[in-house]
Amino acid sequence: MAKKKKAKRLHKTLVEQILDKNKIAYKQYAFATHMAGDTAQMEVDHAAVDEHHIYKTLVLSGNVTGPLVGVLPIDEHLDEKKLAKASGNKKVDMIPLKNLVKTTGYEHGANTPVGIWEKKQFPIYLDQTAQQQGQILVSSGQIGRSVEVDATELATLVHGTFTDLLE
Repeated sequence: MAKKKKAKRLHKTLVEQILDKNKIAYKQYAFATHMAGDTAQMEVDHAAVDEHHIYKTLVLSGNVTGPLVGVLPIDEHLDEKKLAKASGNKKVDMIPLKNLVKTTGYEHGANTPVGIWEKKQFPIYLDQTAQQQGQILVSSGQIGRSVEVDATELATLVHGTFTDLLE
């Protein structure tokens, strides 16, 4: 019977191991995925999770800072001018999909602020709504896998800055 219980638990991703090491509480989530063109995407339409609490991790490049990260609700759009201003850049542009793995170590749909900070220490900017919401979901480094964490604890861990990033 012990084996059945163990089989139902999700294995821990590197991100979850980092959260454990830093004593940050989290809840694991696994979402179904589907292929959309060349990339796998999460399906959250039928999940019992408010989409506005699920955050995407976008990787951009600034003319001054180089690579940087914007974290915002999955159902919102990034205002690149606001991110540029907050990060001290004149302009920021999305990293081309073909360069994403080389830049971050993660494929499209698996980028995570925790893993990117741990591996690359790129500047990370979280939309201010995360701070207001408290608990948010971010990728745990694998497509379809997420962790629910306290936004303020996440920002502290990744040396993130809360700012307005939405269009």
